[in-house]
Amino acid sequence: MTYQQFVETLDNWGKNRTPFFFLIDFEQQKPIAFPLNEMPKDVLFDFNSRTNFNKSPKNASSIQLRVKPIDENIFKKKFDVVSEALEYGDSYLINLTLRTEIDLDTTLEDLFSVVEAKYKLFYRNQFLVFSPEIFVKIEDGVVYSFPMKGTIDASIENAEEKILNDQKELAEHVTIVDLIRNDLSLIAEDVHVSRFRYIDLVRSNRKELLQVSSKIQGRLIREYDHAFGTILDKLLPAGSISGAPKKRTVEIIRQAEQIDRGYYTGVAGIFDGNVFDSGVLIRFIENANSRLYYRSGGGITTASDWKKEFREVIDKIYVPVNRNN
Repeated sequence: MTYQQFVETLDNWGKNRTPFFFLIDFEQQKPIAFPLNEMPKDVLFDFNSRTNFNKSPKNASSIQLRVKPIDENIFKKKFDVVSEALEYGDSYLINLTLRTEIDLDTTLEDLFSVVEAKYKLFYRNQFLVFSPEIFVKIEDGVVYSFPMKGTIDASIENAEEKILNDQKELAEHVTIVDLIRNDLSLIAEDVHVSRFRYIDLVRSNRKELLQVSSKIQGRLIREYDHAFGTILDKLLPAGSISGAPKKRTVEIIRQAEQIDRGYYTGVAGIFDGNVFDSGVLIRFIENANSRLYYRSGGGITTASDWKKEFREVIDKIYVPVNRNN
């Protein structure tokens, strides 16, 4: 399926109220879409409790994840490329990501059954994603987005106060909220921030994290009613995992990262005939040549410290499981 065919197909299915699943990569080169009643058996999803998974979950109590961090100087070289672009004013905020090898003592499919996240996707043993981040949700003519920017170890003393009062984190969050608000204004009216910088607690196998999000919403313009392919075309790539301004920032990302992201930081979702719901594909494990790699990243500004950013990227390598299950 070409990208243009993908856009037209989702528009047609939306207009006809045909329930569907879709998946699109960061580079927008490998879009995939299935009617929900034709889902392949080796593609499993659970998006806000809408799921095609009906097996018993495995035991999560013994899951072990071992991280093999790269040399921090490799990260610094990527950081320096980004930092130079920021200093020149080519971008205000750049999301820099890293690919870290890991060991797991379970299969990706079994791990899918026990991870806890708003958006879970197992795709043909190629990758597993367990994302907490909504991209856009459309219901009753209202479009919502929930950009997530800002993470801190919950065990740090006064962690919530520190993350909310951190001026660098605030600047990042404001930039992304402004970008997403502008993006939604392409397809909606009366776009506004209905909730600014609220905290979610994420439990994992390694530690608990606090993550900062905001809620933005608007009334969908009539011409975009159920035109889901066109809507995605207007909004992609997701601003929270690229940066601002978007077009130039994506060019800088490619220069710094030197590897395609593929479906990592892409978007996946479903339309059930009434509600369109989609998530950003972060918290991502990929299977490449029988090796497992965890993709993680964070926003970089002129105020960023490379060692702190490297620690944050490694801290984000976790699996959100409830060990009481």
